[in-house]
Amino acid sequence: MTSTNPLARFAARMTDRSAVIGIIGLGYVGLPLASRFSELGYPVVGLDVDAAKVAELNADGGFRRYVGLTRESVRFSAPFTATTDFSEAADCDALIICVPTPLGKYHDPDIGYILDAARSVRPHLRSGQVIALESTTYPGTTEDDMLPVLARDDLTVGEDIFVVYSPEREDPGNASFSIRQIPKVVSGVTENCLRAAEALYGGAVDTLVPVASTRVAEMTKLLENIHRAVNIGLVNEMKTLADRMGIDIFDVIRAAATKPFGFTAFYPGPGVGGHCIPVDPFYLTWKAREYGVHTRFIELAGEINRYMPEFIVEKLMDALNGERKALNGARVLVLGVAFKKNIDDMRESPSVMVIEGIAAKGGEVVYADPHVPVLTLADGSRHASCVADAGTVASMDAVVIATDHDAFDYEMIGREAKLIVDTRGRFPASLAKVTRA
Repeated sequence: MTSTNPLARFAARMTDRSAVIGIIGLGYVGLPLASRFSELGYPVVGLDVDAAKVAELNADGGFRRYVGLTRESVRFSAPFTATTDFSEAADCDALIICVPTPLGKYHDPDIGYILDAARSVRPHLRSGQVIALESTTYPGTTEDDMLPVLARDDLTVGEDIFVVYSPEREDPGNASFSIRQIPKVVSGVTENCLRAAEALYGGAVDTLVPVASTRVAEMTKLLENIHRAVNIGLVNEMKTLADRMGIDIFDVIRAAATKPFGFTAFYPGPGVGGHCIPVDPFYLTWKAREYGVHTRFIELAGEINRYMPEFIVEKLMDALNGERKALNGARVLVLGVAFKKNIDDMRESPSVMVIEGIAAKGGEVVYADPHVPVLTLADGSRHASCVADAGTVASMDAVVIATDHDAFDYEMIGREAKLIVDTRGRFPASLAKVTRA
């Protein structure tokens, strides 16, 4: 007999894998989640406002483009369809919102995509559905901002529908951890909502981490990313000091990392990129002002990290000066423009700021990135990736290692390049043509 209790009915459908999972937002978070549920045998409906993306995904080709996945690299034992028609939300037992949360012009949080998603599904809600938010945001978003948009007089939260928050923990390009392996923080607006969250995600991941409230879960995600931002800021500041003192910061980190307790290795680079690290700390600094708190430590880390592209351009100028050359008119090859190695994600990439900084000083700059065939700069100009072969490398006055993709031939680069500005520690600092930056 089918239970009349909406929560029990949902849990039963998750157990027998007849529940239809709706994923709202088909990007770096939503698509891997869709593939995981489909792999487990759940029918999955992907909802997105981008008609071109939806068409591409339905034709299979979009998986590689958007998340580096293909139909062959994941097991789709259940149907997956993408659509722009949000009325199909009515057929879904769970609706998981995975939309962007960018910053506004003045570093104020923009939760417009979350609220738009809530407005789009509200007319199609029915008893027994779970609405889960995974987007990174400030504490209070789920209950104070999204919940009022979802509210309907005929559906009681915690009895008829269940609203939960479970922050995504995606790490694009990291093959060491799958969705199943990463412990998942879950929370709910009510106790029944938390139970619904556990039913939704319990079969998809090995370990659930229930927390007391949606605010705790929202703050947890921010702490995780602020922890990285602050420590990256610290090691980037240490890099600039070590550079002045003639010390190789990578040697220092390797030595410090041998301590088996009390130290976690973070590595310097050209700055921070991606959606999380450059953006999420400002969600908390903005919210903190509501409580009269000035988050100076977090803001200082952001200031240091934003300075790194400028520091690299300065180091490039110094290295060229050492060869009696000016940056103005020099031919410079920037290797890697994605924000991290072996992916195509360009969001907030500091490599782009390095390219723009070199061009602003008169450098003739080109880039090579096997994952990013075309690059659009802030001025709207479009540039095509060149091939980092021996002839190209040898023809340049300097090569900047901005993102150290494994696809680059570092042995050849070390042999052919006249001058190397290395922001990632790929070459020994003892090599005469190498400048650490």
